[in-house]
Amino acid sequence: METQSQDWPYLNKYKKENAAIEGAETGEKRIVFMGDSITEFWSNVHPEFFQGKSYINRGISGQTSPQMLLRFRADVIDLKPAAVVILAGGNDIAGNTGPSTLEMIQNNIFSMVELAQIHHIKVILCSVLPANYFYWSPKEKPADTIVELNKNIKSYAERNSIPYVDYYSAMTDDQKGLPFCYSTDGVHPNKGGYQVMEPLVEKAISLICI
Repeated sequence: METQSQDWPYLNKYKKENAAIEGAETGEKRIVFMGDSITEFWSNVHPEFFQGKSYINRGISGQTSPQMLLRFRADVIDLKPAAVVILAGGNDIAGNTGPSTLEMIQNNIFSMVELAQIHHIKVILCSVLPANYFYWSPKEKPADTIVELNKNIKSYAERNSIPYVDYYSAMTDDQKGLPFCYSTDGVHPNKGGYQVMEPLVEKAISLICI
């Protein structure tokens, strides 16, 4: 059994699925969702969102932006999608793979954007969801850092004419957290949370994939 240190970016997680997709001849406009647990769990909590569509979920629970950047070619570029939806940064703030500055997080996200654009893949950038407490990293105080990261991602998106999906504003409460109507743990969306997110991202997809 491989340890995390042997496959730090988890390139093997979707290796078989990617090989099957790469070998398929299709004219569909694939949309890859790149992210962490919030993306990965989407297919489990509300699988109906992905059914009957050309959506490919490439979320991996616990991942940080440097891990996503390392697997971006295998899990996005090689699948030749029309667009990629990038949601990253929360686990960086939690310190999952060590301390990260905002600049480090942004550089990784923006590098993914540039890689996509070089390969003629359209990009949709998403805000990090609100959270004022990480149950697995209780020493962190993430609320204000998330606000600042989202501000910087939005500014970059506007400067570069990239669609920005603002989950944060639609889901935050007066404590800069994720309310229990949208989550049972204050971090991961429940079905109601995903149902708030879905029309927001689908609107952005419809604008760039017409």
